[in-house]
Amino acid sequence: MSYRMIALDLDGTLLTSRKQILPESLAALDLARKAGLEVMIVTGRHHIAIHPFYQALNLNTPAICCNGTYLYDYQARSVLASNPLTAEQAHQVLERLNDADIHGLMYVDDAMLYQQTSGHVIRSHAWAESLPENQRPTLLQVESLQQAANDVKAIWKFATSDTDIAKLRAFADGIESDLGLACEWSWHDQVDVAQAGNSKGNRLAEYVASRGIDMSEVIAFGDNFNDISMLENVGLGVAMGNSADEVKARAKAVIGGNEETSIADFLKQKVL
Repeated sequence: MSYRMIALDLDGTLLTSRKQILPESLAALDLARKAGLEVMIVTGRHHIAIHPFYQALNLNTPAICCNGTYLYDYQARSVLASNPLTAEQAHQVLERLNDADIHGLMYVDDAMLYQQTSGHVIRSHAWAESLPENQRPTLLQVESLQQAANDVKAIWKFATSDTDIAKLRAFADGIESDLGLACEWSWHDQVDVAQAGNSKGNRLAEYVASRGIDMSEVIAFGDNFNDISMLENVGLGVAMGNSADEVKARAKAVIGGNEETSIADFLKQKVL
């Protein structure tokens, strides 16, 4: 099979636990680009939180962000397509978060907002401070997320987290059944809340069609439940060795973990 595109999840996939891209992965993806393949990032992250990786990969493709909520063009610094939450939906989610005593980051416009500090926020700030100033994401504390929801232009998603997984699962089930929104697990203790119909797979299919590419001509790499929608629908969906068994079962191939040269080795075997 001849492939024309490589779609890459970041955390747990292309990135190591230290939030770095292995030099072997960079070299292999550079060779793939020189061979004519498009390479694009498909992530749960906000576009402001992928600058260092986008630049390291030297990409010119747009990025699919917040689990398919929007497509972002870095060259034009603009959103090409999107399906954000409404302010009213955000208010409802915030009420549920408050009732359940679960932490939530609200991803908006060009920033990530929070009301109270949490372990997730502390880790995010520490990572941001490790970056050059021009690559740091905007992570802001606000007095009221409810008020902020009225003031911003677009609400991309909520990143909710809690150490009590059973409580987090019950929260997500209620959001889906009562509010009709999409909930996807992007980490073992994080559930992302977004507009119904948004997924990595749906946005990727929309984008590749606009490029005259068929999904069968795409290789996608992922590791978590929010990657399943693209792993199942591309020509070759590849799960990382550190993926949950349920994710591996939905992929067409399983390779080594994200701390190893697994992606580079696989691309050399299948593409380069």
